[in-house]
Formats: sequence, C-alpha cells, structure tokens
Amino acid sequence: MSSNEPARVVLVGVDVGRDPDFDDTLDELALLASTAGDVAVARVIARRKAPDAALFVGSGKADEIKALVIGERAEAVLFDQALSPIQQRNLESHLGVPVADRTALILEIFAQRARSHEGKLQVELAQLQYLATRLVRRWSHLERQRGGIGTRGGPGERQMELDRRMIDDRIKQLKARLAKVEKQRNTQRKARARGGQLRVSLVGYTNAGKSTLFNALTKAGSYAADQLFATLDTTTRTLYLGSDTPQALLSDTVGFIRDLPHKLVEAFKATLQEAADANLLLHVVDCASPVLLEQWEDVETVLSEIDCADTPQIVVFNKIDRLEPAARPRAMVDAVQRPDGRRVLRVFVSAYSGEGISELRHAVAAVARGEDPLATLPVETAPLLLMPVASPPSLA
Repeated sequence: MSSNEPARVVLVGVDVGRDPDFDDTLDELALLASTAGDVAVARVIARRKAPDAALFVGSGKADEIKALVIGERAEAVLFDQALSPIQQRNLESHLGVPVADRTALILEIFAQRARSHEGKLQVELAQLQYLATRLVRRWSHLERQRGGIGTRGGPGERQMELDRRMIDDRIKQLKARLAKVEKQRNTQRKARARGGQLRVSLVGYTNAGKSTLFNALTKAGSYAADQLFATLDTTTRTLYLGSDTPQALLSDTVGFIRDLPHKLVEAFKATLQEAADANLLLHVVDCASPVLLEQWEDVETVLSEIDCADTPQIVVFNKIDRLEPAARPRAMVDAVQRPDGRRVLRVFVSAYSGEGISELRHAVAAVARGEDPLATLPVETAPLLLMPVASPPSLA
C-alpha cells in the first residue's frame, strides 16, 4: 500500500466479547500504519459479542466504513484484528478498496526494514506462510468466469494448486537456508559459551528504547529511531563492566509487539535464539507509556514462547526523562517480588540522557562476578511495574 505518497487508510478496531486488552484508541495501529508509510484519515470502533462470519464487523458497520472510505478518499482499510481469508475477500468486495489485517501490516513493515540476508530470508518465509492460507481468494474470480458449472478441476483450482506448489517449494528452500544460518549461529554461540563470558540480551516491546540503551552501554552507534521495529537484525557487542569485572557480551534483538504473528516468531527463531541463550535478560520497559503493564505482559508472553521465561531478568525502566517530576522514581535501583514469588531487580534509566546507566552497569557487573545484585536490597511489596515507594541503598 505504501508508495512515494502516503496511502490514506481507515483504521478499524473490533472489541469482541469485551476484551480487557482492547485498544479503543487504535493509537498503536496508527503508529504501525505510519511506520509502513501510510496515514490514518479515520478510525472506526465496533463492539460485537462475536465476529461476523462474512464481514467480521457485520453489514451495518461495513456500510459505515464504506461511507468513510468514500468521504475521506481512503485507499485501503486496516483492521487491528486478524481476518480470515473469506472475511478479507468479502470486505474488499464490499468496501471497494484493499483490506489488510494487523498481521499483514506487521509483515509489510518487517519486509521494509529487513537489512541482513538472514533477516530478508526470515521475513520472506513468514510472508509466504501467511500467503499460503489466503490462496483461495486470489483465484476465485476464475471460477466465477466459468459460470459455476460445477466441474472439478476448474482454472481457479488448477492455478491455486500451482501457486501452492510453488509456495511450498519456496518455503522448503527458505527453511533449509535458515537451518544453515541457525547452525552457524549455534556454532558461534557455543564458541562464546566456551569463553565463559556473561551473555546479556536486551528484550522489550518495540520502541521501548532498546537500541538507544544498547548504544549508551556499548557506544556501538547502532541505528536507533523513535519508530516501531527500527531494529530487526541482532547486533552483539562487548559490554565493559569495569576493570575488576570480566567483560560481557550484549545483544540487541528485535522488539516484540501485541499479537506478534506466531509465524513471524517461528520464522525469526534463529534471531530470537540470542535471547533464549542469554544468561541475563534486560527487559526494557517504556515507563512513559500509558500501557506499560500491557506491553510488559506481551513481552513476557513471547519470552514464554521462546522458552526463556525463567531466564534471570533485570527490568529496566527507560525514558524516565519523559516523566513529570512528581512521577519520577525516588531511587534508581530497587527490588520487588513477582506474583510467582521471584524477586526482580528494577533499574530506572534514561538511555537518552544517560541517567541511571551507571547503576545499570553496576547491576550487570554484579551478575558477571557471580554476585546477587538483590542481596543488599530490601524487597518491596509494590507491584512489579509501579514506581518505587522507598529509597533503597545504591548498588554502587
């Protein structure tokens, strides 16, 4: 949908069954659209007990969307929820413009942002796996041209079968090539493991400031921007932790997002393995976000999917420079207890201004020396993602 001129798009969000996580602002979808090079000209919210099988939103709401498409001269409609191939086809026929769902939009952004050979292979694999489920809508017009005489093996069916074979063959090729990449990565990881260095990975919601924090800690000069999915390819650099502490390896990984397509997680397995193989995760949270709790939970969900939910974590609250003075933390470091009983270290930083970076480095250094950075800190009873209520001693 993107071109030199931003495509004008209508955003649609459907709250099915009063979902407590429903985004009734559609702000994130608007940011995704902007990241893809489009501009949102209207937003529509619908509430349903269950999706309409044919049009997802029902005919009445579909008519409302069509009126907006015409009135706003929109070129496409973006849905915040996943659409079935039949729903997508019916909506395009009803609205008269292309229709895409959240998954397709995220895949488009990944395709635009992939830079490395590996990243491009991973994105292509995810796109083809997504496309394979939607072949039926591409060739149904050929069946209609035959007049529906009911014979087997019509042109649409034959073309769909040819496409499916081509896609299946390409998927096999991509998986084989990515398996080789994964084998190379495993060899590199084993070599690093033999070196005995602490392996640290930055994880977090997209645009939480991971790459800016990575640069602040390593002076790497990696690309960082205030946009979604600025980083797709894993970057690893040496992390200096002081003259009396062994150096560590710090990796910056792709950001997570709500409803991250499972096929995308699967395709990026080799990249995400950097996080899974880490000894320590720095879970970066945008503390200025109004939905930081939801974003933290979304990241925890993906971490569970890649089998590193139990990896030791430091929760890094980034962007404290964006907080009002009254909302700023009273201490840069503290500890809280998770609902599952585990204690978690929290460090408050501004990767932009450098505030709190020294405290974070001290915390990581303690882990690298085999010490428990929580040992000298009183454990708060406050929820994990609330600001500290006391002033514990500094790790420094």
